[in-house]
Amino acid sequence: MAVFAWRGIGPTGRSVRGVRDAESPRALRATLRREGILVTEVLEAEAARQRRRREVDLRRLVRAFSRPRAELAVTTRQLATLLRSGVPLVEALGALIEQIEQPELGAALTQVRDRVNEGSSLADAMRAHPAIFSPLYVSMVAAGEASGTLEVVLGRLADFLDAQSRLTSKVLAAIAYPAFMAAMSVVILSIMMVVVVPKVTAIFADFEQALPWYTRLLIFTSDVLTGWWWLLLGLLVGAIAWFRRWKRSPEGRRRWDRFVLRVPQIGTLVVMVALARFARTLATLLRSGVPVLRAMEITRDVLGNTELMRVVDEARESVREGESIAAPLRRSGRFPPIVTHMIAVGERSGQLEEMLEHVAAAYDAQVEARLTAMTSLLEPLLIVIMGGASGAIAFSILMPLLQINEFIG
Repeated sequence: MAVFAWRGIGPTGRSVRGVRDAESPRALRATLRREGILVTEVLEAEAARQRRRREVDLRRLVRAFSRPRAELAVTTRQLATLLRSGVPLVEALGALIEQIEQPELGAALTQVRDRVNEGSSLADAMRAHPAIFSPLYVSMVAAGEASGTLEVVLGRLADFLDAQSRLTSKVLAAIAYPAFMAAMSVVILSIMMVVVVPKVTAIFADFEQALPWYTRLLIFTSDVLTGWWWLLLGLLVGAIAWFRRWKRSPEGRRRWDRFVLRVPQIGTLVVMVALARFARTLATLLRSGVPVLRAMEITRDVLGNTELMRVVDEARESVREGESIAAPLRRSGRFPPIVTHMIAVGERSGQLEEMLEHVAAAYDAQVEARLTAMTSLLEPLLIVIMGGASGAIAFSILMPLLQINEFIG
C-alpha cells in the first residue's frame, strides 16, 4: 500500500485533512466518501512533502520551527497513555495516525505502524525516519522496549520534548523583538540616507561656503548609498555566503564556536543553554535505561557547540577507561564548578539522574532570568542608538543651515 496525504470537506462542511494508506487514490476517495468526506485533493506523501518545501510563506516558516516538535511531544504522550491503558502497540499507532494533522509525522507513523505489524521493533521502525525521530528518541524507545517499560519511557520522553520546546521558545521569543527593532532601525536610517538627505543637502550646492567635516561625511555616505547600493548589496550577500560556507567547514565551525564562547554575556548564555540541554538529556537517557557511554554519545549532539562537544567526547573516553563523569568535565574548565560538584555528588550517592535534573532546572531558570535582563537592556539601547543616529543626521544638516542664515544675514 502507498501512503497518501489528502484534503477534503467533512460532513459538517469544515475543511479536513489527514494521512492514510490505500491501494490507490481512487480507493482512498471511495473509502473517505463512505465516511461522509468529499475529497478535494489527494497526493502521495513524497509529492506532498515536495510541494510543501516550495511553499515558503511566513506562516509555514514559523510552523516549521514550532509545530513538528510540539506535535511529536503530544503524540508521544498520547502513545504512552494508550499503552498504559493496555491498548496493543499497532492499534495505538493506528489511533494516533487518524488524528495527526502534521503530514510528515503522519506519514512516518504510518510506515512505522506497518513495519511493527510485520514484526519489527518500534525503535528499528523509527530509526528509518531520522528527520522525525532523533537518535535520542530512538535510543530511549529501544531502552524502553528492552526493559519492558516502554510506556514509562515514552512519558519521560514527552516531558523531555516539552521542556526542550519551552527552552527553545524562550530563546526565540527573547531575540525576536530586538532583532525586529534592529532591522527596522536599519531600514529607516537607509531611507533617510537615500531619500531625505540628498534632497535636503542639495541646497548646499548653491552656496560656496565650506561645509563642516561631519556634513561632508554625511553627504559622502549618502552619495555612496545612493549611487553604489547595488555594489554594497552584492558585497553583503557575498560576505554572508562566504561566512556561511566557512562556518560549515570543520575548522571554521570550531573557530566560530570558540569565538562565541569568548563573547561577553553571549558566551555565558550559550554555555547556560548547553548545560541545561546536557543535564536534562543525560538525566532522561540514564533514567530510561540507556547505557552511560551511549547516553553521553547522544548527549554531545544536543549541545550545539563543537568546543563543548569536544569536552563531552573527552569525558566519554575517560569514562570508558573507568573514570567518573565529573572528573574530566572539571578538568576541561568549560563546566562551572557547581555543575561538576553536583554530578560528583550524584555519582557517589547513586542519584546522578536527580542531580542532573536539578542542574537542568537551575540553568533553565538562569537562562530565563538572563534573557529577560538582556532583553530589557537591548530595547532601550536600540532606541538610544536609533535616536543618536537620527540626531547626528539632523545636526549635520541643521548646523550648515544656521551658518548659511548667519552668512546671509
